[in-house]
Amino acid sequence: MNIMIRHKKKSTLPLLALILYTFHANLFISHAFTTTTKNNHAKKSLFPPLSTLTSSSTTSTFATLSKGGGFGTTSSSDGKEDLKRKKTINSLEQWAKQVGILTKDIKVESGSKIIGGGLGLLTTNNIDKPNSLLLQIPTHLTFSTSTSDLEANTSSEQYFANNAKAYRASPWYAKLAIDLFICKSISSLRPNASNNNDEMVDMKPWLDSLPTSFSTPIHWTQEERQELQYTPLVSMINIQEKSYMKTYNNIMKGIEPQSDLDLQKFTYDDFLWGCDCAKSRAFSGSYNGAAFDPKPYVLTLLLVAAYVGAGLGSLEQASNGAALVLCGSVLKDFVLPKILLKNYKKYIICPFIDMANHIGMKEEGNVAFEYFGNGYSLASTTKLPKGKEVRISYGPRSNDILLQQYGFVEEDNAHDVYVMPPLREWDISALEVAVGRKFLPGRLDKLDRAGLLGGTSLSLDDDENDFEEGVANRGRGVVITRAGGIDPAIMAALRVLVSSEEEWQSAGEAVGNLVTENSGGKENERLARFAAQKALELELEGKETTLEEDEELMKKMVTWSDAEMLAVQFRIEKKKLLKETIFSLSLL
Repeated sequence: MNIMIRHKKKSTLPLLALILYTFHANLFISHAFTTTTKNNHAKKSLFPPLSTLTSSSTTSTFATLSKGGGFGTTSSSDGKEDLKRKKTINSLEQWAKQVGILTKDIKVESGSKIIGGGLGLLTTNNIDKPNSLLLQIPTHLTFSTSTSDLEANTSSEQYFANNAKAYRASPWYAKLAIDLFICKSISSLRPNASNNNDEMVDMKPWLDSLPTSFSTPIHWTQEERQELQYTPLVSMINIQEKSYMKTYNNIMKGIEPQSDLDLQKFTYDDFLWGCDCAKSRAFSGSYNGAAFDPKPYVLTLLLVAAYVGAGLGSLEQASNGAALVLCGSVLKDFVLPKILLKNYKKYIICPFIDMANHIGMKEEGNVAFEYFGNGYSLASTTKLPKGKEVRISYGPRSNDILLQQYGFVEEDNAHDVYVMPPLREWDISALEVAVGRKFLPGRLDKLDRAGLLGGTSLSLDDDENDFEEGVANRGRGVVITRAGGIDPAIMAALRVLVSSEEEWQSAGEAVGNLVTENSGGKENERLARFAAQKALELELEGKETTLEEDEELMKKMVTWSDAEMLAVQFRIEKKKLLKETIFSLSLL
């Protein structure tokens, strides 16, 4: 989803405000769960009092991730756990006030009021207007990195003095993992960019509140991964594991001997913890513009006044010079980053905002970068009653990504997908029996030349160099989506396969003439859909358990491990998607 930069109007700069309002930065966010903290350093706020703020501009939605939504979190009835959560919440809210995080009509809550029973954000009053600001977080409290080798956290890079590339060339999540470990284990103090003195922000209370363990499948055994009954994800998890180990080994080779990072023994478990934190808490975006800096404009106004006052030129000439400054700022902050850094992505972990849980559609809140405030804000998307949880949406995230990166499954996920084996691996003879037709010679070769038979199925032994984040269909399998059903290209291929000689000749013996529904005739369409149904039924029959058996298992899951529970929940959703598609194919 898109997110815009939110601009507050400055009465002293109407021209600048008008120009900036015409430029928007698109930021696609993927965000996640839990955050709690406290701090003893009081801060001067970067923002005006929230009681005076109600957003009048439209702010686009962050794509985010959740700690409490979906299946991935269960509530605890243990009294000690409840007490610990209350202390965590109190610490977080105290720390938020002390470090300049502003809140209005919203609080951190846990338990039954939060979907999933975890931690989340709850309204404390009625929110009467959409786009009402609820949270603002100064930028200096965030952790950030990017996909560029040119950008690095200098405080972390110093531990790689003789091999900076080992840090700079690492994936974004690995750089954030290092940054988090250094802040947690070496020094939790960070500069306070909101003032010009030497005051530091102690991040330790926030760091102490981060999860100590995760339920993502990279922590599962091979036996537990097989319980997913879904080879594409099992393969991606195995490849992810190999990629992580390779990255970790490269990092360890670059650490300066006898440095604090070397002496602290940065273990693979530490690295994996940091990667989990980064993947589950960071949001990302292509925008790289800077926050508003008033100094160039103040200097420009002074120069204009001096230029005109000293009689060196006319007001019109001075205004032309000032306009160049304004245009240059717009180019620097908005235009050039989009042109020169179009493949550049920024990743940010923003404390407190990551408390917001996920909902796949119809989110109650969204996040924006505050251009004039140099921070991030959470605003409502609609009117909200008191006691309503404020959730934010990731955008289109399948359960494959949600489970692999965030450790939970979303029930009836509108963005879920199922990747079947490529068409070349389907049981063609079974399809011929099902439709009552022998597929004519040469059709498969024709489809192969058209690239419709796909590649080869994913192997559990694929190389880690093949790992690409978020991509689970490297084998070019048949993709089924909840929103669109079976891939239309595959339906075209099936129309070709089941077509009689007469139907094939009527189509000009061209695959491209059979891409639309009923393009081969009603009987051809019926048989193509029936072939697709049969293929999906065979896929379901190949599972070790049925949907009904899995649903019965869920009723008995009282003492099961997180891995066991998540595996069953995941495969239930995949089987539901297949059954829904089979039903839709039966409708003519």
